[in-house]
Order: sequence, then C-alpha cells, then structure tokens
Amino acid sequence: MSSMKIHLSRWVCTDVESNLSRLREEALGAATGSAEIVVFPELFLTGYTRPLDSQDARDVFGEISAAAAETLFVFGSISEARHNRVTVWSGGYQLAFYDKVHLFHPNGEDELWDVGQSYVAFEWCDLRIGLMNCNDIRFPEQARALKLEARCEILVVPAWWPWRRDHIWSTLLQARAAENQLWVAGCCIAGSVEEVEFAGAGNHVFDPSGEPVRTADDRTYELDFDNPPPSVVDPVERYVEIDTVEVIRG
Repeated sequence: MSSMKIHLSRWVCTDVESNLSRLREEALGAATGSAEIVVFPELFLTGYTRPLDSQDARDVFGEISAAAAETLFVFGSISEARHNRVTVWSGGYQLAFYDKVHLFHPNGEDELWDVGQSYVAFEWCDLRIGLMNCNDIRFPEQARALKLEARCEILVVPAWWPWRRDHIWSTLLQARAAENQLWVAGCCIAGSVEEVEFAGAGNHVFDPSGEPVRTADDRTYELDFDNPPPSVVDPVERYVEIDTVEVIRG
C-alpha cells in the first residue's frame, strides 16, 4: 500500500435517467484518470423519493465496475429492502454493503427506512475500509468501533448534508479523523434540482492527525498511506476500557 488517489464526486442530482447516464461517464472518467477509489454521495441517483428499481441501479454498478476492474467504487447509497444502503463494487461484483444505522429523524428517514443492524468494514488491496453514511458521523462510537474492533485505516462517508451546515459536517469529519487517527473522506451531494431544490455541503478529506488534505479540483485527493503523520496519542494502544459511569448526586 502506498499513495492512493480517491475521487469524490461533486454530484448534482437531476432526473433518474440523466443521473444513470452521467454516472457512467463520471465513474469511468475518474477511473481512467488514475483514481483507485471513486465515491458517490448518498441517494445521488434518486434523492429521497424518486422511484428507481434497485436492480436497475445494480446492473449499472456492475457494468461500470467490470469496465474498470482495478478501481474500487463506493456508489453512495440506494433505497433497497427498506434500507438506505451503501454498496461497494469491484470487478463487476459487490464487495460489501452497509445499511445506515443512524437515520435522520428531521427528514423523516425513519418513515422511509429501517435502522441498519451492524457496522461494516471490508478489505481491499491490503486496506481496511469502514463505511458510514451522513448522520452516522454524529455518533463517535461508530467510528470508534470501526477503528478499535475492525482496525480500519480509512472511513468513507457518503452524505446528503446541507450547505448552510457545512461547518458542522466538516467539523464532525475532522473530529472522527483526529480522535481515531485514521483517514476520513466525506463525499456530499453538491445539489439537487428535482423535487425541492437543495444546496449540498462540500467534500472533505482529513488525514489521521485531523489536518485537511488539499485538492486542486475539489474532487481528486491523494492519500499517502505509507507516510501518515506522526501519532500524538495512539487511540488503540492507549485505550482504556471503562464499564462504570458514576453519578454523584448532591
């Protein structure tokens, strides 16, 4: 494992047919441009409620990943089997999927989907990758479990997060990186012009010290896994298990 390029889409969600067509173009273009990992945001093909048969999406995912077999694709999320589901593909096959655990109540997500029942990490090219989805980033215990138990080296986080709260989104991503000493890549929807117009937050990548990874185009980031920043406090070796919380009442 050495330096690796990751492409985070700046996706504007329009109608489903156009989305599927643009998906092929951008995904294969990014792979041709030497990105080893290509990520799309949460619900990028449909938004919250536009209809799309999940098998139709899967057919396109398989087609794209077969055409660029050396590239890892994180196809944001789709609505499937009453879950908000992130799917990961390589070589024409699904490697992993993750069902969103922390649904966002203010947007009515708990009426659309069921809560996921597990955290998910997977291995690819000697890299341990953890998956989270948008509102999950608010819950440090999920990122902590992916570091302590799964020994993840990077978290990939698709999202549908508003621009007006980009400062919260970026702060949470940065905190998860610094406290767990791992890379964190957040790929957010750039906008939506169907149904209700929506302006999305930015893309952000942080290194294991919590420092932002700079990019020239807001899409392609280079991650040097062989030369991470020095650890200030090792979150695994220095972890202390405490089972008891004392509440002292006055």
